Amino acid sequence: MNDKLIIFDTTLRDGEQSPGASMTREEKVRIAKALERLKVDVIEAGFPAASPGDFEAVQAVANIIKDSVVCGLARALDKDIDRAGEALKGANRARIHTFIATSPIHMQMKLQMQPEQVIEYAVRAVKRARQYTDDVEFSPEDAGRSDEDFLCRILEAVIDAGATTLNIPDTVGYSVPDQFGATIANLIRRIPNSDKAIFSVHCHNDLGLAVANSLSAVMNGARQVECTINGLGERAGNASLEEVVMAVRTRKDVFTCQTGIDTREILTCSKLVSSITGFPVQPNKAIVGANAFAHEAGIHQDGVLKSRETYEIMRAEDVGWTANRMVLGKHSGRNAFKSRISELGFEFGSEEELNEAFARFKQLADKKHEIFDEDLQTLISEAGFEAEDEHVKLIALKVCSETGEIPNATVTLRVDNKEVTGNAEGGGAVDASLKAIEKLVQSEATLELYSVNSISNGTDAQGEVTIRLEKAGRIVNGLGADTDIVIASAKAYINALNKLHSPDQRRHPQKGDV
Repeated sequence: MNDKLIIFDTTLRDGEQSPGASMTREEKVRIAKALERLKVDVIEAGFPAASPGDFEAVQAVANIIKDSVVCGLARALDKDIDRAGEALKGANRARIHTFIATSPIHMQMKLQMQPEQVIEYAVRAVKRARQYTDDVEFSPEDAGRSDEDFLCRILEAVIDAGATTLNIPDTVGYSVPDQFGATIANLIRRIPNSDKAIFSVHCHNDLGLAVANSLSAVMNGARQVECTINGLGERAGNASLEEVVMAVRTRKDVFTCQTGIDTREILTCSKLVSSITGFPVQPNKAIVGANAFAHEAGIHQDGVLKSRETYEIMRAEDVGWTANRMVLGKHSGRNAFKSRISELGFEFGSEEELNEAFARFKQLADKKHEIFDEDLQTLISEAGFEAEDEHVKLIALKVCSETGEIPNATVTLRVDNKEVTGNAEGGGAVDASLKAIEKLVQSEATLELYSVNSISNGTDAQGEVTIRLEKAGRIVNGLGADTDIVIASAKAYINALNKLHSPDQRRHPQKGDV
């Protein structure tokens, strides 16, 4: 069991490509710190050439993370690689991950290049990346639909050029486990210098097979898996980090390798990513779903009470479900609050920030008796949302809803420093509230998603509302939380409106989709 499986997390890069899941620099740093506590081997912090904001986020993560390798993505272009090298300058350990498409359809239709040109670009990119770091990863984009003979040629060439990790991506989620595993085995066997590089996989979940394909690859010699927290990612997402890690840990009889992940941090990391991105975790999600260790059937309950192993193959404690945690309340002081927030991976930049956050905490404590970690994470995330761009701010909301009457809402907003008040009727209290807000701001955005999730247990729990808006092809997620679900909904809608109002400078020339 000395064979190490490297866990490469791309939540901050590929995970951010989920529609509406963009993160601020500060949020990326918070997640990166959580991933470091999780003992993730490699953190792919972003795509520096995509935008100034992405460059700054990668730079910030590189400057603060000490234990994990920090990676930046770059197309096989000089300007991309130079940008990544600059962003990673302050990293304790840096990796540049460069890629170019290798499938016939991508080379012909997207790149409009001949195979020999693609090899030339790949080799040049790896050599240029080696000027910045000796840790260089290369990905043949859309490898799952690429010719195996051509893959062997280009991968042999980039190893000779200095690539130390070869990542084989199933970019469109087209592969199935037996076939994908066989591809990895064939590449390792056929490439003469394959022993000089680590083989990695990056699987998408379009057919629900991302984890299965990744594990099949591991069984056939891959020793790095690229994955995300909660399986977040473009389209149907990526391989779920928690599922890959716990499968390898639980089935030691099958996998001849082990990870260095501190699994007790999995749940905290999952909740943090969910809170920041506004993507709730489904209750029946493996490992981190609310029902993952719940037993409804009487036979199951009886078996678990007699011996846990009858129906549980993992301990809930091992992934953080029942770990001891400090529960704060209205009598908790600033030091206890600051200490717990720090343990959750957030540091205050000034005493003023601490005081503002503590005031929010006290307001929440007046509404609910016990404050859990999930409440604190949401509290900090909400503060960050409001600090981004308060083009619209909620001042007051009054709702009337009674049996036999049409619900109506009156809302007061501050829009560009001017207070305005409006009212509207709706099918329910939430509908009336959002219509009243829209009447005042006239955003003309389309509501694509409305989702409610309970942050913790109890009737006094905060409700977390996610709202997705679309306008002119741009998609944003808004997040709001409150013990009153109507207010939480208004906050979420306003948060989304503010994101729509801020300029979107992010660009993905090839979407960084490996």
